Amino acid sequence: MTDAHAESDLDPALSVESVADLAERISDNVEQVIVGHHDAIEDILVALFARGHLLLEDVPGVGKTMLARAIATSIDASFKRVQFTPDLLPSDVTGVNVFNQQTREFEFRQGPVFANVVLGDEINRAPPKTQAALLEVMEELQVTVDGTTRRVPDPFTVIATQNDVEPDRTYDLPLAELDRFMKKIHLGYPSEADEAELLGRVSGHHPIESLSAVATAGDVRRAREAVLGVTVSEPVRAYVSRLAAATREHAHLGVSPRGSIALVRASQARAVLDARDFVVPDDVQREIESVWAHRIRTSEGTPGRTIVERALTDVTVE
Repeated sequence: MTDAHAESDLDPALSVESVADLAERISDNVEQVIVGHHDAIEDILVALFARGHLLLEDVPGVGKTMLARAIATSIDASFKRVQFTPDLLPSDVTGVNVFNQQTREFEFRQGPVFANVVLGDEINRAPPKTQAALLEVMEELQVTVDGTTRRVPDPFTVIATQNDVEPDRTYDLPLAELDRFMKKIHLGYPSEADEAELLGRVSGHHPIESLSAVATAGDVRRAREAVLGVTVSEPVRAYVSRLAAATREHAHLGVSPRGSIALVRASQARAVLDARDFVVPDDVQREIESVWAHRIRTSEGTPGRTIVERALTDVTVE
């Protein structure tokens, strides 16, 4: 166990009000760089505070990588970026044992996953074997190389980007990997006013160059503890279960129990961002599309978003 993990056991939870203030502080800081994507920033913070990972999918050039960098820069924690390419190897992600000629022993050289925030840039440009290198660490917060298991730092979050164009030059993410991303969101093009504001900001030095941290890794750990303490009542849990059942009824591959757990945790984080220590159905409804749509598959090719919308219509709050 690393020192970071040992420390996390001792971190007291923040109050929900303090977490809400922390989220606002980080969001305001990121918005010095990112224009017009307040909801997307909150989505990343929900995933971060709920111990999840997030996938950003959109066309090139809309600010996916810059958004991830701005979030990471706002937190005084370790940050590593992995540029996924067709020739990237699994060991380039997780690390590798290298023979030291002087000591005559093998030494482990850590890969970029040994960081608090890992940016996987254009993740769908790497083949499935390399993408699969993230499966263990995203689920179990550990990496196994040559039979030896090592823990990654705490907190640990993967923010991955992928372009939804050039399908002939990219690889589909395996369903097992998609299921490990708590949320999947899209940015979209900025409005004319937001784009004009953005152009004004970057006409000189880019604002990311002067961005400073406004939170620490310890703040994130304490925020995560606060999220774990948010009350999820039996009626809300039953509501999530009925929604999950509805997706399984109308899709070839509905939401898994992992997806239900992810929705509950995201709803807890959303409640804390609103300075509440209990989940209400509105939290579930606000988070459900970004948490569930990418996990659903139908034989007809119907978008997962459509199945989620149908479930919300068919399932009543009791």
